[in-house]
Amino acid sequence: MQSLAMIENWPVPTAAAAVVRADGTVAGTHGPTAHRFPLASVTKPLAAYAALVAYEEGAVELDEPAGPEGSTVRHLLAHTSGLAFDEHRVTAPPGTRRLYSNAGFEVLGDHIAKATDIPFAEYLRQAVLEPLGMTATTLDGSPARDGVSTVGDLARFAAEVQTPRLLDPRTVLEAQSVVHPGLKGVLPGYGHQNPNDWGLGFEIRDHKSPHWTGGSSSPATFGHFGQSGTFLWIDPAAGAACVALTDRAFGPWAAEVWPPFTDAVLAELAA
Repeated sequence: MQSLAMIENWPVPTAAAAVVRADGTVAGTHGPTAHRFPLASVTKPLAAYAALVAYEEGAVELDEPAGPEGSTVRHLLAHTSGLAFDEHRVTAPPGTRRLYSNAGFEVLGDHIAKATDIPFAEYLRQAVLEPLGMTATTLDGSPARDGVSTVGDLARFAAEVQTPRLLDPRTVLEAQSVVHPGLKGVLPGYGHQNPNDWGLGFEIRDHKSPHWTGGSSSPATFGHFGQSGTFLWIDPAAGAACVALTDRAFGPWAAEVWPPFTDAVLAELAA
């Protein structure tokens, strides 16, 4: 795909990207797809997928208590537990605000580790990474932000999410659907959004503006971006997903180049 070559003009030392169709075929790649990049918050969809495997295995229930009083596994996955951004401190009653929370994902990881009697990083490896052949991916700390992976591995994950083998497709559909609709909140890097829609571990584009995806991205687009200059989006309307990893921290450069890149990818897919 010619559009992927746009990453050569990004102001970053290293970048790699891939587009994966809904049937799992790779439409194109560019850059060093075996280079390992810190994922930052693109770790969260991987952690969420492991949590959903734990749910389907019967180790946890989505609506069982987890985190602050009144909070559940579902609240933690959807950033509605009331926990603060990076502190284990409650700032709102569960289900009332979309408070994006790294702490919430850390509580979630601890909860699953306790329920399965397996350290969360190892559970993620056994439940998701190993079955998908994601051999270059590791979780070296917080399930909120300490994943390291490659474009090649995340392309495998993008194929799985679009055509699930590890989970019932109905579970994945729930994960990409809005949990607790209508809640306001801050989308990190992009300010207040009303509503700030989120699924189970995946951010949902809806009609947010500004946004890190493209102007032509469908409202159903879901995924995540990371402060390490990384993103993964899946656009069901386009029947494709895109992964881009870099080694420069997110900033104004990313807000400038990511949306036109996504629009170019979508235009090429539609051609």
